Amino acid sequence: MIFISSVIYGIKAFVAASIFFVWVVRYREIIEEFKFYELPSWLRDLVGILKLSFGIMLFSNDIYAVILGASGIVFLMAGAVYTHVRVKNPFHKMLPAFGLIALNLIIIFYTYKTSV
Repeated sequence: MIFISSVIYGIKAFVAASIFFVWVVRYREIIEEFKFYELPSWLRDLVGILKLSFGIMLFSNDIYAVILGASGIVFLMAGAVYTHVRVKNPFHKMLPAFGLIALNLIIIFYTYKTSV
């Protein structure tokens, strides 16, 4: 059980670090991507605030906050996939979103399972 908990913690750290890297370190590229997709700047800022907030929530001691954070990331990544499909991007550009969806579904499943 300790091994699985460590793996889940590592997944949470990877997800949070990925979000931080994209939305803080690569923010200039995010600005260009949202312009390319013809999305408003207020939506870009809202998505960034939500993703960073949801990423932080993954480390909460409250299981409901963890589930909310992971679910929020799944929802936002589903929106990212929809946007990629809408502009007819190749599948390889959707892989990071699908990867984050999968990792956060694992977090949700594990968190829910250990709370029951």
